[in-house]
Amino acid sequence: MAEQLINEFTVNRPIEEAWPIITDVEKIAPCLPGAELQEVAHDDEWGEVYRGVVKVKLGAISTQFKGDAHFVEKDDENYTTELKGKGRDTGGRGNASADIKAHAESLSPTSTKVIVTTDLHITGKVAQFGRGILGDVSTKLIDQFAQNLNTMIDEDGVDTAGGDDTAEIPAVSETDDSADAPTETPKVRKIDGPAAEPIDLMDVSGTSILKRAAPAIAALLIILFFLRRRS
Repeated sequence: MAEQLINEFTVNRPIEEAWPIITDVEKIAPCLPGAELQEVAHDDEWGEVYRGVVKVKLGAISTQFKGDAHFVEKDDENYTTELKGKGRDTGGRGNASADIKAHAESLSPTSTKVIVTTDLHITGKVAQFGRGILGDVSTKLIDQFAQNLNTMIDEDGVDTAGGDDTAEIPAVSETDDSADAPTETPKVRKIDGPAAEPIDLMDVSGTSILKRAAPAIAALLIILFFLRRRS
């Protein structure tokens, strides 16, 4: 099944401040309900590949879904980005892949609108749930994400310090051969972030829809999670 989803949300910051925030993977990952960024892997072709899980519960039943994504293009000057992502239901009920494009527009000197267009492809049992359901749920999830994001920004502010330039640089002995040794970039960098609480699908949509669409919703969550950038 193929479906195009168009969502938008507003960030309560001017565009030059909002864009770096909304494209900072580690900063905004906790803002999407149920999502947890676990590691960043280095790929020789694509650069950084982001890997994570989405935890979901439906009543007393809990499960999780794995996914990863990499950026195809990111244009900071024009505030646009494109990436490819994929996710899989660990219970074997289906897979999802997506081409995602995002564009930010200035609404006012103090607010920014972000438009996300997702071409979603679903295979397996999750493809049987039909069109329309995912669009309704994705809108509610994006609304929750935007609310959490703006709350985080209001509480933490915008970090523009860029580090402490006055920090003392350790001295290197002239006889220390390790100073000349090349530094190898690790292939996988683990993310030591807070564990995500499972998103309760009962709170996202109606019970009658959830009984049919829970696996498809979880697959979509993985794709929405990776609206991110290369560090």
